[in-house]
Amino acid sequence: MTTNFELRAESRTAKGTGASRRLRREGKIPTIIYGAGKAPAMVSLEHNTLWHLMENEAFHTSILKVQHDGESEQAVVRDVHYHPHKPLILHIDLQRISADEKIHMRVPLHFVGQDVAPGVKIHGGIVTHIITEVDVSCLPSQLPEYIEVDMSGLDLHESIHMSDLKLPEGVELTGLSHGDQPVASIAAVKTSVEEEAPEEGETPAEGEAKPEGE
Repeated sequence: MTTNFELRAESRTAKGTGASRRLRREGKIPTIIYGAGKAPAMVSLEHNTLWHLMENEAFHTSILKVQHDGESEQAVVRDVHYHPHKPLILHIDLQRISADEKIHMRVPLHFVGQDVAPGVKIHGGIVTHIITEVDVSCLPSQLPEYIEVDMSGLDLHESIHMSDLKLPEGVELTGLSHGDQPVASIAAVKTSVEEEAPEEGETPAEGEAKPEGE
């Protein structure tokens, strides 16, 4: 994968809760960049710019180009802390990457072919997405933005499992140690049959009350 996003960061020296609050009042986000055998770097990012970037799903699984202190580093988003009630990012952790070292990332699944699957088109079944993202291991250059799940051949009561996923070259799943879990399935629609009231002249079933006057 190529670098699609660029971040411009500013160095910060002040530590602690008070310093972080001051940064947030200025519209900035306390950020730390760590990993790749280097000392952690304390920086800040412009909040509104980052907020809009994070609305793009690809941002979370892309190699980011981070500019700070006159140098450029490549990193991935490792952790984000949001305000519990307000649309605010409180803190973000970025992990440096090395081109020749594998990284572990969670990658979203994109489901296609659901509307033409026999289980849906012919039998009117309902699609259930059981897993919407998977953990993968690969070199940074091989990191996919998403993994496509083709459901076009799925019939009623059939499922796609993790072992059925078609992975890009060099990409490995790391969650198979927990078993070959289902990713998506097509189930039959459950219908509820309402009890019909007895028609006029019919005798109520045993145990039912008779209308008054009889």
